[in-house]
Amino acid sequence: MANITKFEFEALDLTGKNYLSWILDAEVHLISMNLGDTIKEGNEMSQQNRTKTLIFLHRHLNDGLKVEYLTVKEPRELWKNLKERFDHQRTVVLPRAQYEWMHLRLQDFKSVSDYNSALFKTSSTLILCGEKVTDQDMLEKTFSTFHASNVLLQQQYRKCGFQRYSELISCLLVTEQNNEILMKNYQIRPNGSTPFPEANITIFPEEYEIAFSEANANSTQNHNNESQRGRGCGQRRYYQ
Repeated sequence: MANITKFEFEALDLTGKNYLSWILDAEVHLISMNLGDTIKEGNEMSQQNRTKTLIFLHRHLNDGLKVEYLTVKEPRELWKNLKERFDHQRTVVLPRAQYEWMHLRLQDFKSVSDYNSALFKTSSTLILCGEKVTDQDMLEKTFSTFHASNVLLQQQYRKCGFQRYSELISCLLVTEQNNEILMKNYQIRPNGSTPFPEANITIFPEEYEIAFSEANANSTQNHNNESQRGRGCGQRRYYQ
């Protein structure tokens, strides 16, 4: 039978590789259920609420972990045991996240969206590890990693005085989209090329329109004169 258990978030892996995101998800959901105090030291929550928390935590554990901690009857004790077992992940993940942040550069990405995604992934990991990442940190990271050919553009963005990273990235995304449209238009019709005129359609500028009218009038007059001369000499002429 298929597993129909509802998971509000990913279960804690047996290796603890997702422990940092797991504890954040678990805390947020317990608070939303008014059960956040059940995992705190010295709490006085009712037995019923503590049992609800224990069931909730067990449901979001890997089956192997669930068996290992089956005898733990207090949610606070289970929370503490998991912390002691997996909190070392901070010391493993933090150096890697710091390395990724150090080498993160806007110029290395094909699109602003890809860069933005990588920046948030790295900054979120740093925050989970207890590091502080501010809007100013993200702004400076972006400004300082523009491609060398875009130095003037970078200086212009700096002068805009952005206070939030979201303001800068929104501006960059709009600019990127506009550039894509311009490039598509250029590829459809490169500089120096002109579109072919549509068949059976003639468009005259105003000055050519006047000249064309005058030439047409002269042609009609000459035609009439030729016809008169032809009749006077007894000759027949055919005009197409």
